[in-house]
Amino acid sequence: MTSADRPSSGIQNPPDDKTIPSSSPKAKGSKNIDEEENTANAESHSVDEQSISVQDEAWGKLGKLYLWIGVVLMWTVFELDHTTMYNYQNYAASEFRQISALGVISAAGTLVQAVMKPPIAKISDIAGRAETYCAVVLFFIISYALCASSNRFAQYAGGYIIYSIGVTGMQILNQVIVADVTSSRWRGLANGLATLPFLVVPWVSAFISESAIDTIGWRWGIGILAIVLPICSLSVIAPVFIFQRRMTKIGETLQHKTSIHDFFSKVDFGGLMLLTGGFALLLLPLAIAGNLPHGWRAPWVPAVMAAGGVCLAILVYYESRIAKHPAIPPRFLRNISILLAWSMGLLDAFAFNVTHAYMYAWATVVHDFSARNATFLTYSAGCMQVLTGILTGYIMFKSQRYKWVLVIGVAVRLVGYGVMIRLRGANNSIAELFIVQLIQGMGSGVVGAVIIVVAQIVVKREELAQSTALELLFIYLGQALGSAVAGAIYTGVFKTDLRHYLGDSVPSETIDSIYNSITEASRFSGHEKAAVNHAYSNVLRYMTIAAIAASGPPMIMCGIGHTASDPSTDDAKKRNGQPGVRASPRKRFLETNQSKSDVNVDDTYESRRPIHFLAESASNKLNLALMIVSSNTIV
Repeated sequence: MTSADRPSSGIQNPPDDKTIPSSSPKAKGSKNIDEEENTANAESHSVDEQSISVQDEAWGKLGKLYLWIGVVLMWTVFELDHTTMYNYQNYAASEFRQISALGVISAAGTLVQAVMKPPIAKISDIAGRAETYCAVVLFFIISYALCASSNRFAQYAGGYIIYSIGVTGMQILNQVIVADVTSSRWRGLANGLATLPFLVVPWVSAFISESAIDTIGWRWGIGILAIVLPICSLSVIAPVFIFQRRMTKIGETLQHKTSIHDFFSKVDFGGLMLLTGGFALLLLPLAIAGNLPHGWRAPWVPAVMAAGGVCLAILVYYESRIAKHPAIPPRFLRNISILLAWSMGLLDAFAFNVTHAYMYAWATVVHDFSARNATFLTYSAGCMQVLTGILTGYIMFKSQRYKWVLVIGVAVRLVGYGVMIRLRGANNSIAELFIVQLIQGMGSGVVGAVIIVVAQIVVKREELAQSTALELLFIYLGQALGSAVAGAIYTGVFKTDLRHYLGDSVPSETIDSIYNSITEASRFSGHEKAAVNHAYSNVLRYMTIAAIAASGPPMIMCGIGHTASDPSTDDAKKRNGQPGVRASPRKRFLETNQSKSDVNVDDTYESRRPIHFLAESASNKLNLALMIVSSNTIV
């Protein structure tokens, strides 16, 4: 039903109950504005068609085919790198007697991944896709060299930070390149299909990791990646580079020149630094305070955390008054649906990471899992999350609503974490360990899929990318917070519990070795091994309690947000076949009272709800879920 088919009075009239006829100056002014917008859209559409024709000529007959093969290959290698590096990290930290620092390094790496995406995407616009891809691969090579040759943990940590830059760069560039060669209608599905290897690679990588750790060691495992990834990257770099050269010969340029000042202004470098610096100063002391001689009593700990709070306070003023291109537009802060989506994304990522940061180490120590089986356990939740995300997208497509889907997902996730307290212990069976992972992954899959739609459906079309990017930013911040809190629990509780359960007869050196290594505990047996298992499981239980605490508020948030099936709160509109632009109350009133002859075809409402927008968003669910899960499991 269009706006002309609706009753002309009663439902959406203003307080004075006066109807504005279609011949009034206000209605005519609104119509003229719409005609100008339609003319501009038609001209833009014509330019786009010409640009697409030129690009198709530059790609040639087989260029895109070679590129797609390269993208699929690189996503496969990327996921293989992701999963194996996660495994090697546990053994590297154990060799350096720094298992307790896993929370710190994971939080730091996640913050780097969160802040580096916008600059790398902008650099690819200025320097070119192929050139930026080469730079990202160089970051990988440097990080591999530093990590594999490290003789102390500080060097490994530095390599891991550089590695995080490569990871976030590879993610964004693969998605940008796919966006360059696909239409908006197929982009989400194309990205999802290209990243499908995630459903298979973790299980294959488990065998690779186990073989490397048992034979050549984790250093050579990383060294192999330093050979494989650069070689495979040529499958993407070569087609893109050839395409760029052909475009240059035709007379088209793909690079967008800009000044250094404009570059930093457009990526909101100041805002990103304040955001990252504030969270870093708040989170990192949480994870490292337990390893300090005076612990939380060290005077610099509260001082640093206070400085982090000041940075975040300055960020609010900077974004609202100083930044020309704010990363967090103030108008978004006035939209309750966006705020709820950010909050739920942050809390979901926090709960996932706080329960997974030390799960690999726990499974290896307490249940004597091999590298292969520990990998299976770690990634079972992630794969379930992806599969559930796909199903959730389909359900939203068919039902054309998301609110009650979200309620179910939040409830399942809360149940999953509740069951986790009972089924993640030293005496639980392997089946119980995997069942609780699948339940938790199912709930997180629903939540992760829906909150992206919530963030997208309430903004204008031109703000969709920014809203999605901010949702992912808060997910990354939640991951960093989860890693930091997990590190704080581990450093603050584990050593004390070891002393309590092992007794005073065990030397401090032995407790320190168990505290900072996943291989030392295997030397114990009988009562001592049971004591270590009990202490380790106790630490995991505290982390699960933190996840439950973070999973409660979203149940309340679900009752606050609007529902996509309510046309009075979510007015999707069609512009050139692209729904999703919200109309102001005045605009809605004017259009409601126009006669049928005055209604522009491109300005009609969706019949009941944003069906087409939800359908298009559903095609993005697989890609977004894969990206969220892969970033969750690496840190």
